[in-house]
Amino acid sequence: MSWQKELDELALRKQLAEKMGGPEKVERHRGMGRLPVRERIERLVDPGSFREVGALTGSGEYDEHGTLVDLTPSNFLTGRARVDGRPIVIAADDFTVRGGANDGAVGDKLLASECMARDLRLPLIRLVDGTGGGGSVKNIETKGYSLLPKLRMWPAMAQNLATVPVVSLALGSVAGLGAARVATSHYSVMVKNTSQLFIAGPPVVARIGQVLDKNELGGSNIHVRNGVVDDEVASEEQGFERARRFLSYLPRSVYDTAPRAEAIPPASSDFTWLRSVIPSESRQVYKMRPIVESLVDEGSFMEIGSKWGRSLIVGLARINGWPIALFASDPYYYGGAWDKQASEKFIRMLDIAEVFHLPVINLVDVPGFQIGLSAEKEGAMRYGVRALTAVAQSTVPWCTFIIRKAFGVAAGGHQSDGRFNFRYAWPSAQWGSLPIEGGLEVAYKREIESADDPAAKRAEIEERVHGLTSPFRSAEAFVIEDIVDPIESRSLLEEFVDVVAPLRGTGPRGFGFRP
Repeated sequence: MSWQKELDELALRKQLAEKMGGPEKVERHRGMGRLPVRERIERLVDPGSFREVGALTGSGEYDEHGTLVDLTPSNFLTGRARVDGRPIVIAADDFTVRGGANDGAVGDKLLASECMARDLRLPLIRLVDGTGGGGSVKNIETKGYSLLPKLRMWPAMAQNLATVPVVSLALGSVAGLGAARVATSHYSVMVKNTSQLFIAGPPVVARIGQVLDKNELGGSNIHVRNGVVDDEVASEEQGFERARRFLSYLPRSVYDTAPRAEAIPPASSDFTWLRSVIPSESRQVYKMRPIVESLVDEGSFMEIGSKWGRSLIVGLARINGWPIALFASDPYYYGGAWDKQASEKFIRMLDIAEVFHLPVINLVDVPGFQIGLSAEKEGAMRYGVRALTAVAQSTVPWCTFIIRKAFGVAAGGHQSDGRFNFRYAWPSAQWGSLPIEGGLEVAYKREIESADDPAAKRAEIEERVHGLTSPFRSAEAFVIEDIVDPIESRSLLEEFVDVVAPLRGTGPRGFGFRP
């Protein structure tokens, strides 16, 4: 018995599925500067590695004899592939079919993609371009009833955040559930000008009197500055490269350890410039990123979220090939003080380190929490104590360098006091409950005001107290374990990663990632 008829039908169904929304809609999609979904997958993953799951899903059209004549494929593709030789799960919307709205069992496939990543313990990459399963108004007429919102996939999505790396790329106008899927990630990217993200799009928002175009309402310039999305790229290809790079620092799942890459020396072996990089005037700013780049393996620093929470620099890097999570203050913004956004950014990055068992390196120049009326109104203290609590709950190894300032409650979170950590100070370091300049007026108010020359008295007291704030005085009392020549910093980091490499644990943490 031959099954050729069935094999021919199988080939036909696959052929019809690959046409996506049809030539006209595919070309219209290209005209908007966006790649068709299957081409996106081809450019993201290793050549020939994509194995689709549910390729035959869709809505078939049949003649009077029950013979298939056409098929509108599902607008959601999923399957397994490889990225840089490592297995991953792909979940991708097809905007050319019903604008990515609920159609062709997309909801079931979406849930299947999340479960596949969770149960196979594989990283998940979402290519989001539409509502991603939330349905459309037209769908009400098609079905004859409206759907009660149910997030059947959300438990699996939450479990994935605690189990496998999740990357989401917003590649078009994403709204509702599609927007939520982008934000529910360890790392997310938008494409400048061609992708937007909304709770509800311009036609709906116009009903409340706000007439805005798509970029005005939800362009990348908005969401990379408010922290909803981590990064902005100029093209889809750049987004694919960012996704691949992010995954290269992380393990397949929490049950594995992150792979060690080739050990690449720093860009230069001459660190003498670090001795003079910190200005002697405490209010003078300097650039932290060159310091970061000089200490890690050359070209290995991947900054995340550079346009929000800007008083804090965070990202992933490598020391001797070992992946690490990195925090560094940026004195160019609020002098390095933490505001609401910086605290949120700190928690997100620390959660990634905790979930995937990455050691932490922290370069500190923190004058405290941001002060003033705006800080009080936005609840900076509430978000700040959440960040400090995350530090106290941290279990991964820490290595901290006090580069300059470490003042107040915010600086107290430079590492957890409940366990042993590596900690060093540069000679430029200064610390205390609050800066001397700000505390003198309170502590010596009566003495200063009663003096014949208050300004001279204040200067006299300041000079006297400053003499007692030398980090060497603190080292005598073991307040700081070691004060080091800045040129030693790289070798100390190499020792740190080598010592803690065998301690990198596996398995889930007590609680998951907080998006």
